[in-house]
Amino acid sequence: QVQLMESGGGSVQAGGSLRLSCAASGYTATRRCMGWFRQAPGKEREKVALIAADRGTSYADSVKGRFTISLDNAKNTLYLQMSSLKPEDTAMYYCAAAQSFYCSSDFRDFAYWGQGTQVTVSS
Repeated sequence: QVQLMESGGGSVQAGGSLRLSCAASGYTATRRCMGWFRQAPGKEREKVALIAADRGTSYADSVKGRFTISLDNAKNTLYLQMSSLKPEDTAMYYCAAAQSFYCSSDFRDFAYWGQGTQVTVSS
């Protein structure tokens, strides 16, 4: 059974930093796609960043240069380092894992999800 457990969310002021973690069990990220998505109230879930070991990373334009996604295969843990946070980054952040190597920006293509961790950025 695949389980994804996020941690690291919280409240920060604009310009601050946070690091999100996602510990995966029952799942091996090798040659598969994992990513972070976020959803603000009243908005659709959107891609933040994706990573596939053999194909690199992909970021939403809104977070390029500020967020960094990484994967520790030894720990089976996905990370999202967020810097220069803005109020518009406020959302519930979800870790997601795909069943295959296909790395899609559409959240509907991901089979496994964590419970989410809240990030709140105040101005």
